[in-house]
Amino acid sequence: VFLDGTKLEACANQYTFVWKKSVGKWEEKMFIKIQEAVRLVNQEFIQSFRVGTEYRVQDLRKICRFLEEICRERNIEFVYGRGKRKSIEQRYLELFQRYLERQTIYDWHTASFQGRNNYCKTDPDATFMHMKDDHMRNAQLKPGYNVQIGVDSEYIVAVDIFQDRNDVWTLVPFLKQMKEKLGFNYPSVTADSGYESEEGYSYLREEGQQPYIKPQTYEKWKKRSFKQDISKRENMGYDQESDTYICHAGKELRVIYLKKQRSKSGYESEVTVYECEDCTGCPYKEKCTKAKGNKRLYVSKSFLEKREESYQNIQSEKGIKYRMNRSIQVEGAFGVLKNDYGFERFLLRGKKKVKLEILLLSMGYNLNKLHRKIQNERTGRYLFDLKASA
Repeated sequence: VFLDGTKLEACANQYTFVWKKSVGKWEEKMFIKIQEAVRLVNQEFIQSFRVGTEYRVQDLRKICRFLEEICRERNIEFVYGRGKRKSIEQRYLELFQRYLERQTIYDWHTASFQGRNNYCKTDPDATFMHMKDDHMRNAQLKPGYNVQIGVDSEYIVAVDIFQDRNDVWTLVPFLKQMKEKLGFNYPSVTADSGYESEEGYSYLREEGQQPYIKPQTYEKWKKRSFKQDISKRENMGYDQESDTYICHAGKELRVIYLKKQRSKSGYESEVTVYECEDCTGCPYKEKCTKAKGNKRLYVSKSFLEKREESYQNIQSEKGIKYRMNRSIQVEGAFGVLKNDYGFERFLLRGKKKVKLEILLLSMGYNLNKLHRKIQNERTGRYLFDLKASA
């Protein structure tokens, strides 16, 4: 199966964004004001409301109920308008009612983020992303969805919608969804470098699927500047017996400790940290490291071993054929959907409706593809041949 993803614009106003960091800052500033207001209420009414760094809706509601009760007991007359003096009870009650209203809004924002850094008010399921079509060239953010498709024999066999901007976090959930819906695993998975991760490699190995994923640094490896960069691990010598790297100056980088690293999805990997014995007075230090101390390398041995397996796969004749077919089949499918069908923006709002929309479109694409293959007498053909494409 061949995988790829694209970002499609949501049916939403592009100027209705809400940022997680902004909401956090607004809350912090408000908590400082609430803290001072609670102290004054405790002094004024001889109470012992909690003075903390954070306040939840239930805390503010409790204070509001107390102030409402005080106003009823003292028969406070509420006044409004210019030239009328409000009582201290009314002022405190209205102040905490405003805080309660704001905190309710902030809580609603936090729930709408769903682990993201932003969301769109007109379509809360949409995430602001950089789109490929940036005509103004100002890196403008637009609300959209990350659409993932799996293609087999030129037919779209799987579709899913993701709110994450990076393809790397979509691979495992997408493959799990494919297995659940189709009832089987494809023997091999071909994808571009955006999908490479240790978690993805591990999942494919557990499921018995061969990875044909291009390394993220695949194109860089070919460049002269990369090959001449003495700071790169790939350009250092390695002694497997002693598990040490040899830098350009001939000094050893030895293991100093191991550390656990947890990814965004919760996957835990082990990273080996190497440090040079002594970089003092080294003539190559400026080119080798920006650190004030000794040169360090952070290496995930498990990831490198799995990456090497995938690299060998894509270098084989079968791998070259699969990579060529991925470009033709899955990228070609997106080309037809976007350019031929003119589908660049969703018409519906919400993740479920958006998924239904792309599913219907994919079904139409598959019907057209079947019709064309019958006309061209290609129904029994699953892959394009390397020689035929040359």
